[in-house]
Amino acid sequence: MAAPGEAAAVAAPSQPEVAAGSAASAVVLPERLQRREAERQQGVERQRQKKEAQVVKEEQSEFFLAAFAREREAVEALLAAGTLEEAAARLQALQKLLTGSVRFLAPYEVRQGQETVARLQGDLVARRQQLQPKKKFAFRALKKEAAPGSAPRPAEPAPPDPAEPEPDPGAGLAEGESGGPPLCGFSGAQDAELELGPAELLQRDVLLSELRGCRVRLRGNPNTLRVRDCSGCTVLCGPVSTSVLVDGCSDCLLALACQQLRTHRTRDCRVYVQVTSRAVIEACSEVSFAPYSWSYPGIERDFESSGLDRNSNNWNLVDDFDWLASDRPSPNWSLIPEQERITCWD
Repeated sequence: MAAPGEAAAVAAPSQPEVAAGSAASAVVLPERLQRREAERQQGVERQRQKKEAQVVKEEQSEFFLAAFAREREAVEALLAAGTLEEAAARLQALQKLLTGSVRFLAPYEVRQGQETVARLQGDLVARRQQLQPKKKFAFRALKKEAAPGSAPRPAEPAPPDPAEPEPDPGAGLAEGESGGPPLCGFSGAQDAELELGPAELLQRDVLLSELRGCRVRLRGNPNTLRVRDCSGCTVLCGPVSTSVLVDGCSDCLLALACQQLRTHRTRDCRVYVQVTSRAVIEACSEVSFAPYSWSYPGIERDFESSGLDRNSNNWNLVDDFDWLASDRPSPNWSLIPEQERITCWD
């Protein structure tokens, strides 16, 4: 059995051990403080960068709104003066300004810009109609009295009633329709194979309405496309120079390339799209998106004539005007999984 003095000697740490422990504590404490200080500085830097990014975004938005307003006023003035070719060129520049700015604009700003461009496009078409030269009126020479037994002369059409107002070229148009020349397209067909080619589509306004179970191929470059009240249809379309409106459709498969895509009152549809601005949905559900993959002989030529940039595709950037929460994705649209995407269309 050890003596009491020996036990005390074993239990008590030596002076060097005490000194080493104190030194270790002194090293750990500064390291902990340094880590906290580094984390604090990183947090401050993140906040600074976030604030700077917000300032830049606000400055870009302010610059866009001012530039857009100037260009809009210029287009309106040119339309009023009847300088239509210059108005069309300025309107195209206005569209490009909007398309190039969607990445920093709020959804409501994008929507207002799209609505303004669509309105001006309709005004341009209506102004062209208004300024078209009217047929000259000429008096017809009185014919001699018909000989006995000859065929009677057809009655002359009655002159128009001056009290009757002239029809308004923009009256009764649904949203997105230009009010221009008669649209080409298909309406009311069921379980049919429908097709239009480049010569029929070039810079035309196309309307597909009330189709049931149809397969539509549009090989060419339309100016606009409207797909309205269709169900169970497949619509394959070449590059559209301006906008596409899908309205009131269900259970459809769509392949579309355009500057603007607006989808209203539509459900259970798959959309393969190339779009240079952000796609917009409203009052929609179960709409899914994938990149545009349809092709046909001559599509490269149609892309060139459309003015669309094949390298610019925001197919996965969608604004849902019925979903305002920024921290949660909209339940009304989704992306088609890569393994489920169509690669062979014919």
